Amino acid sequence: MQKKNSATIYDVAHRVGVSLATVSRVVNGNSNVRDSTKRKVLDAIEELGYHPNAVARGLASKKTTTIGVVMPDVTDVYYSELARGIDDVANMYHYDVLLTNTDEDPVRETMAVNNLASKQVDGIIFMGNELDHEVLNTISGVNAPVVLAGSVDSEKRLPSVNIDYVAAIKEAVGAVIKNGHDRVAIVTGPVEHAINGMHRLVGYKMALEEAQIDFDETLLFSTHQDYAAGLQVAERILATGATAVVTYDDEVAIGIMNYLRDHGKRIPEDFEIITSNDTKFTIVTRPQVTSIGQPKYDIGAVAMRMLTKLMNNEVIEVTQVKLPHTLERRGTTLN
Repeated sequence: MQKKNSATIYDVAHRVGVSLATVSRVVNGNSNVRDSTKRKVLDAIEELGYHPNAVARGLASKKTTTIGVVMPDVTDVYYSELARGIDDVANMYHYDVLLTNTDEDPVRETMAVNNLASKQVDGIIFMGNELDHEVLNTISGVNAPVVLAGSVDSEKRLPSVNIDYVAAIKEAVGAVIKNGHDRVAIVTGPVEHAINGMHRLVGYKMALEEAQIDFDETLLFSTHQDYAAGLQVAERILATGATAVVTYDDEVAIGIMNYLRDHGKRIPEDFEIITSNDTKFTIVTRPQVTSIGQPKYDIGAVAMRMLTKLMNNEVIEVTQVKLPHTLERRGTTLN
């Protein structure tokens, strides 16, 4: 069977009887074409099966219609839900998405940003728990707008979309204090990371202060972000005499819960647990895990919409967007 030749821009121009420039204007969305001519060009494109070359269009318009997304872990459910929001809005505005995985390694993050810049992406969305100084320096040298999604820039140099982590943790800690707990442990990532030391820990201390409970450093724990870390930290939490915990990660929370149940603790009668990401893990366990509810899809979608505006040189009045959170009460708290 003979392979059918691909239609070219020349074929479309010849079919309609217009110049190559006119076809190019239609393909690139230029409004300076009469509606009747535009309809004829679009009909010819469909009839001939012409597929404009994205690279060629990029060279002509100085745009690649591609954005880059830097993710700490493409397998992490939290970040994958953010990525869905990004991808849906990107498709809506006809952008392709390049995903890069960094394992939250600053060296890989720097390489990822440089690699995306070398591919001349029109913009970048960065996700992660911490912005290393070297990464920030690299971002500042990129000739494309960058938006943070679910990431904190303590100096607010970059546009970002988040929830109010201080208020969310304060509400969660306050909820278990109201249930009668005065020894509430908190589990975060490294406290030197702004999202932990300057947001989550601040919210924790505010809740304690409001309840007139002294801060006890022995109730502060830092772990990796996985199930095994929850199993490992649970024994240390029990040793402090804590009767409740608020943690930053759902897998960590489930690890803690399973360890406690394996060692005779009733959840929530003997020990209450609140987590922070409200991923699908929180509803497949028994009991289901109470969690801070984050609009993960919306965080990604709003970040992508903000990026489209920046790529079009539109003025953005609010660059630090905080979306509302909830407290999803389930079976690991008394109410």
